[in-house]
Amino acid sequence: MRLRTTAAAALGALALVVSLPGSANAATAEGQFAYTYTTTSGHRQAVVLLDPPSRECVTLPGVADPNTSEPADTPWNNTGSTATVFTGPDCDGAHYTLRPDGGRASSRLKLRSVVFS
Repeated sequence: MRLRTTAAAALGALALVVSLPGSANAATAEGQFAYTYTTTSGHRQAVVLLDPPSRECVTLPGVADPNTSEPADTPWNNTGSTATVFTGPDCDGAHYTLRPDGGRASSRLKLRSVVFS
């Protein structure tokens, strides 16, 4: 009888844990991260990442390959997370941190990837 009660309690606890709503945005840095870059045809392009993933390296679209593109610049972090930008793809190279909710840098800061805390 005790085993049945213990098993029922464990199963009930498991069902409760599984049914609890998790934070829907736990895996994202809510908000926008923007940057600009010069395309291979010489045009300036602005890019906005909306709700980028957290704790995951994001190699920036348009500037991923150092052999075929110039790095991005003028980053603006309007997410709720700290953004660490890197000079190389795959979060490699020198890095710089942008504060959450409006941290920005000038066109002198070059970047190819970012990770959000």
